[in-house]
Amino acid sequence: MSHGVFITGTDTEVGKTLVSQALIKAFAKHNYRVSGFKPIAAGCELTEQGLVNEDALALQKASNVELSYAEVNPFALLLPTSPHIAAKRESATIDFEQLDISLGLHKLKSDIVVVEGAGGWKVPVSDSEFLSTWVKLQKLPIIIVVGIRLGCLNHALLTLESIKSDGLEIVGWVANKVDPYFGCYDENVSFLERHITAPKLAEIPYLSASEMIKAEQYIDLSLLKLE
Repeated sequence: MSHGVFITGTDTEVGKTLVSQALIKAFAKHNYRVSGFKPIAAGCELTEQGLVNEDALALQKASNVELSYAEVNPFALLLPTSPHIAAKRESATIDFEQLDISLGLHKLKSDIVVVEGAGGWKVPVSDSEFLSTWVKLQKLPIIIVVGIRLGCLNHALLTLESIKSDGLEIVGWVANKVDPYFGCYDENVSFLERHITAPKLAEIPYLSASEMIKAEQYIDLSLLKLE
């Protein structure tokens, strides 16, 4: 049976791709076939191969199964803005049925599919739909990436509350130190540990670009229970 897990963040630029890569590599070290899936990427670069996104490319590189770029990222949008705005300006329609098909292809190839969201939990994909709507339909378990910086407690608790109201299971969370100068790091992580009942799968220190490749060493997969 193939498992999927959805990686969401408390905001944009909190380290979802870093954590997704780390999870893929950690699972691969335990001899699982693992694929990374980025359903929607806004902020792509036009290349000879078409539109590509650096986060999606990172997931493709980390995966230990062979995947085309289109399989990793079925909806690639040029503008680095909210997907619903980018899609409207580029005359694209983000189709949940296509996401279903793409996820199904991943599950045929993989034991575990690490699905990385776009932005935060309630990112809109149209004027009336959110990416979280599709995640809810798929009943994917959730891992929350909390970027530890000023404001993260409010963002984390609101994200937690919204996911729970959608009826989904939070199977873990990750504390990612995104601000090297944030002075109340320990107090913030301690607060989150008391208020998030799901296990803390990792506490990732601030990493330089060259250190990010080894982020999987901080992941504790023994705490992650996927049904």
